[in-house]
Amino acid sequence: MPKFAANLSTMFPELEPPARFRAAARAGFKAVEFLRPYDWPQKEVRGWLDDNGLKFLLLNTLGRGTATGDPGASIIPGREAQFREIFDLALDYVTALGGSMIHVTAGAVPDGLTVEACERTFVGNLKAVSALAADAGITLMLEPLNTQSVPGYLHTDTAHTRRIIEAVGAPNVKLQYDFFHMQIMQGNHVETLAASLDIIGHIQFSSVPGRHEPQYGELNFSYLFEYLDQMGYDGWVAGEYGPKGDSWDGLSWAVPYGFNAERGT
Repeated sequence: MPKFAANLSTMFPELEPPARFRAAARAGFKAVEFLRPYDWPQKEVRGWLDDNGLKFLLLNTLGRGTATGDPGASIIPGREAQFREIFDLALDYVTALGGSMIHVTAGAVPDGLTVEACERTFVGNLKAVSALAADAGITLMLEPLNTQSVPGYLHTDTAHTRRIIEAVGAPNVKLQYDFFHMQIMQGNHVETLAASLDIIGHIQFSSVPGRHEPQYGELNFSYLFEYLDQMGYDGWVAGEYGPKGDSWDGLSWAVPYGFNAERGT
């Protein structure tokens, strides 16, 4: 059985963050990701984890602003100092929370810049921080995003992400494989996962379409979860979905794996 984790930026959205951590623990999750914890003091978030016996896995760097159209600093030439400030904040938080992964977000290539220039900047920034992350025991994750949800994003398939990872050349820079994005961009998950196993460091899932629980949509997740075991993947598999309806009813997918879908009080 895969090691399932809960993404508490998307799951249990009807609850305030502290209650989401309690709900995840009640459901039986042992690990969580929380993409942008920066609005809360580190000690407060660490308390939510410790009070519920949860392991922290992953957060995102502060990157592109979807409301403003800002592509973020990580891929823009001349904004390297800003990227370093953003990265240092992420590293400070993830180590304080006992986590092991930072998703370094890229962004959409803006008008006036080429993919090549943005990719060179991204690679340079990753080279500049990868050793620092390694010293702290942190893996840097690169996630290709689909062009429907994030038009113009720098890297949108596993081949391009591999090219970036190989250009950085650091063993702690890995692929974050999200079934939602990769179903839209590539499909053919069995062969894609097998071809990418050497660089995969983390996996996320949700339905396509809708980005809901895995029992919905066009993918056979029970088969894919079993395949992850067969291929020898031993990392975490995180539910990054927004419930289609009631959060607890939606957890029916997890019951066969030993989780609890009974609403807490």
